[in-house]
Amino acid sequence: MLVYSVIASLDGYTADAEGKFDWAEPDEEVHAFVNELERGIGTYLYGRRMYETMASWETVPLAGQSQPTRDFAEMWRAADKVVYSTTLTAASSARTRIEPRFDPEAVRALKQRGDVSVGGPGLAASAIRAGLVDEYHLLVTPVVVGGGTAVFPDGVRADLDLVDERRFASGVVYLRYRTRG
Repeated sequence: MLVYSVIASLDGYTADAEGKFDWAEPDEEVHAFVNELERGIGTYLYGRRMYETMASWETVPLAGQSQPTRDFAEMWRAADKVVYSTTLTAASSARTRIEPRFDPEAVRALKQRGDVSVGGPGLAASAIRAGLVDEYHLLVTPVVVGGGTAVFPDGVRADLDLVDERRFASGVVYLRYRTRG
């Protein structure tokens, strides 16, 4: 299964017009919930920018961190990572390989081996256009940012079924959709 998991503003952005996403940092309750969602992921797919953001999990000191932070760092470090980039020549984390282009057939093969997560709206757009995304996990934050990097690509339609939802004390709402067909 391929999952597109994303934290988004209420108006549908992953980053604001200045590229900032500090408003998206999950609190302890949401972070622990995300960890449970991610626990079964064996491979993460990233574009260069998302990988550069996530690579800090490789070296973040775990002493003094919250349990959800420690848990996520351990899960991230144990998972395989595939980074699609024409500019990166080497990975800064273990269990990571660089691929020069997104290959839908290779992703289909990865899905046969276990659960895969696609991170970042740019790479997710390629997976959505290729019809590869099986589930969408959205964590909608109670903020309107007015523009920026959209969660979904323009010009693509996907018919979905809502299969789960949850509201958190912080006002974040989790929505889990499965692709029809």
